[in-house]
Amino acid sequence: MTGPVLLLFLVALPYAGSLIAGFLPTNARNTEAWFAGAIAFLGLVAALLAYPTIAAGEVIRYEIEWLPMLGLNLVFRMDGFAWIFSVVVTFIGVLVVIYARYYMSPKDPVPRFFAFLLAFMASMLGLIVSGNLIQMVVLWEMTSIFSFLLIGYWYHNQAARDGARMALTVTALGGLALLVGVLIIGNIVGSFDLDDVLASGDAVRNSPLYIPALILVLLGAFTKSAQFPFQFWLPQAMAAPTPVSAYLHSATMVKAGVFLLVRFWPFMAGTDAWFWIVTYTGLITLLLGAYSAIFQQDLKGLLAYSTISHLGLITTLLGMGSPLGLVAAVFHIINHATFKASLFMAAGIIDHEAGTRDMRKLSGLIRFMPFTATLAMVASAAMAGVPLLNGFISKEMFFTETAVRNPNPFIDYSLPIGAMLAGMFSVVYSLRFIIGVFFGPPPTELDRTPHEPPALMRRPIELLVLICLLVGIIPGMTIGPFLAAAVHSVLGAETPYYSLSVWHGFNAPLLMSLVALVGGVLMYIALRSHFARGIDGPPLIRRLKGQRIFERVLVTVSWKWARTLEMFLGTRRLQPQLFLVVAIAVLAALIPLSRGFGALGLSLDGLDPVLALLWAIGLACAIGAAYQAKFHRLAALILMAGAGLVTCMTFVWFSAPDLALTQLVVEIVTTVLILLGLRWLPQRKPETEPRGGIKTFVRRYRDLAIAVIAGAGMALVSYAVMTRPLLDSISAFFLERAYAEGGGRNVVNVILVDFRGFDTMGEITVLGIVAITVFALLRRFRPAAESVPKPAQQQVQNAYDQARPERDTDSTVHDYLTIPAVIMNWMFPVITVLAVYLFLRGHDAPGGGFAAGITMSIAFILQYMAGGTRWVEARLRILPIRWMGSGLLVAMLTGLGSLAFGFPFLTSAFQYVDVPLIGKVPMASALFFDLGVFLLVVGATVLILIALAHQSIRAPKPARVPEAKPASRPTVTTAGGR
Repeated sequence: MTGPVLLLFLVALPYAGSLIAGFLPTNARNTEAWFAGAIAFLGLVAALLAYPTIAAGEVIRYEIEWLPMLGLNLVFRMDGFAWIFSVVVTFIGVLVVIYARYYMSPKDPVPRFFAFLLAFMASMLGLIVSGNLIQMVVLWEMTSIFSFLLIGYWYHNQAARDGARMALTVTALGGLALLVGVLIIGNIVGSFDLDDVLASGDAVRNSPLYIPALILVLLGAFTKSAQFPFQFWLPQAMAAPTPVSAYLHSATMVKAGVFLLVRFWPFMAGTDAWFWIVTYTGLITLLLGAYSAIFQQDLKGLLAYSTISHLGLITTLLGMGSPLGLVAAVFHIINHATFKASLFMAAGIIDHEAGTRDMRKLSGLIRFMPFTATLAMVASAAMAGVPLLNGFISKEMFFTETAVRNPNPFIDYSLPIGAMLAGMFSVVYSLRFIIGVFFGPPPTELDRTPHEPPALMRRPIELLVLICLLVGIIPGMTIGPFLAAAVHSVLGAETPYYSLSVWHGFNAPLLMSLVALVGGVLMYIALRSHFARGIDGPPLIRRLKGQRIFERVLVTVSWKWARTLEMFLGTRRLQPQLFLVVAIAVLAALIPLSRGFGALGLSLDGLDPVLALLWAIGLACAIGAAYQAKFHRLAALILMAGAGLVTCMTFVWFSAPDLALTQLVVEIVTTVLILLGLRWLPQRKPETEPRGGIKTFVRRYRDLAIAVIAGAGMALVSYAVMTRPLLDSISAFFLERAYAEGGGRNVVNVILVDFRGFDTMGEITVLGIVAITVFALLRRFRPAAESVPKPAQQQVQNAYDQARPERDTDSTVHDYLTIPAVIMNWMFPVITVLAVYLFLRGHDAPGGGFAAGITMSIAFILQYMAGGTRWVEARLRILPIRWMGSGLLVAMLTGLGSLAFGFPFLTSAFQYVDVPLIGKVPMASALFFDLGVFLLVVGATVLILIALAHQSIRAPKPARVPEAKPASRPTVTTAGGR
């Protein structure tokens, strides 16, 4: 495969695997695990195949044009840094899937777990190889969504739901800040393409908008990577299954923030603002996370706070602004992924085999699981920075950077002291993990005897620990070339000389490492008595809990402030809401029209009196419908249909038969559906007494005035637009290219399925969502008691049926509808043929998928009206949800088909095909897209029809018994109430 194909394969494969995994059977546990592992492994292979190109210093790029004029194209871009991150994500992903096979219980819905995990992997890979800033932000938010689903996987657990909600809230808000920051950067550079932005570092840093952009981008990165003061969400995410925690902490999610800092480093770093904000935010996070990790009683809690600390270390290195600091940061990103993934897996094994993660109950486990204990001890030593392990080399590089002399005394002392103190803390919590869990007397408070896990469950840890050893002993031969490719892709010509040797002689960094190791051991000895007391939480800041602060802020915003705003602005009545919306729209429209109505160019020249009469009739129908809607719903519906017919005639008048046909069938279907729904509404009664006096009078005429102003304004603007000369009309473009490029003579249909096919796909998606929403709302709807009694004709028919018990009333048409029902049944094949005719002719004549779908829906409506709900559904051969899904799938595959041939999404192709006995017939690929529209429209309409029809076979709501009220306050039933 070529490089661009590898990029597309790398991102698309896990998404496709996620869709398939979600449909696998629940009891196929091995199949699901091996399938997910194969998908992750193929992604790893795809990344590895790209290495020769990356090693040569080239950038693999694949671009799909979408909105090139706005700079919004789908761009996939892989350089050395994206490559090494992709390898880490896929490699750790393979190991996590193998581990999860043995960790997850057979009772868990494993297909859902692997579906979410693969989608999470795909979103992270898409973020890594994004070559467009807007695309990067979209995938950034997708990682937040799928991490929310994974953290809350055990949704029956309150802690899991709270942790997922907190993670989504914090990271999604950071993502919104990042979006605004990216928009500012795109405005500065004039492009959202990553290559253009990377080449515009001076323009970005010298812009007056640099500081706002920097703050917004850092908010996104800090929230994602749990930097102070947003670090509180990460420990709460430990309610997720341990495989999720291992993946989230080592290779995905939290690493996205530091990935963004490295990616934006070339054009945003190097300023005082960057140095002070990033460096000291990282240093505070480094110390706070390490200090908190020391006093945790939960194994995963200890590892979570240690992750926060190491992310702070990476952020500190990136904040210093030196190329060597970036080299050390990238190196530590890789090292941290290996030892942290292995430690989380080890903690999961302990929990899985011992039944607890509480360190107060764990001790002496080396007697029961010696292999797991040995692996965990090596990984913990790498986390502590012990020599001959990978963590030692990158931590020594960190000490080297902090030991650089600075003319500012505060910087000169704070950085090395903070680094050594954090190093001591890391030794303490690593020793606590090792000694507290694996040494000491045998545990006495466990519910079961711990033992070694299955061999394959331990293999991922063994492989990761082996990497820790190999990189720590021979770093130049193992990680050297890959690190060089990653660093050079970011720094380019500014790449400094650096050495990955284990021994650099006696120098300041080595001395700092020795001080950290010895000081950490002494600190652990001094704190052993405190650990023995089993107190959870760090001293001094035990009461300062981020979760509590977050919940209080959330309650204040969502309860107090929101309730206050709702009290002043909100209402449960529709009328005040509509008044606010229309009034704001009128005020917004008056601003551009404030220069005078003459600018509209209004003229009555050429106005046809017949057309004016037609519009007058439509206006009268609309006003009559609005007036009659107060009490007479049927009359209002008839008048509203009259206004729709006037619209259809207007389209015909202006030579738009395709629009007129579509409007006509839509009017028929919507009118009938609303008519079917009117029966289930309670009766409205007129007011028996005046209410409100002058206040009600003012409100009504105020609403009348705003309605007249809004309606007249829209009429004036519409008339001005339709009568003014078209200087730069786009109609000529479509008229000239409809047949030449779209292969159709019906310009409207060609626009819908070709030139603006992406918009049409969005519209049919919205239509499907609306249909599902209507069905969901009506599923729980129960008709009012007074609307349930059948009409007089049906009541007579029921008595007649009861007198003839031998009659099969469920499958026979009632006598009072015998003749209309026969006609309706006969109309079904006729309407079906008409729908097919409209569908096939739509590309060259009025018709198309939408009009054909609505026409086909009329046939089903007639069947429901003739035979009733039970009779039709006993014979129904259409499954609406499947039709809707199939329609979307066909439309999507049509668009992807054009991509496969190197054309933009949903580009149409056409040619003439020789058909026997018929001759040459024009065929366009847009026909398949139109088929998707047809299927979805039919499915959506029938789904709404089913939701309405089911009201006739449901039990009504129990009738309300009116409460007795004082005689001095008589009951008043208003037009707006029930």
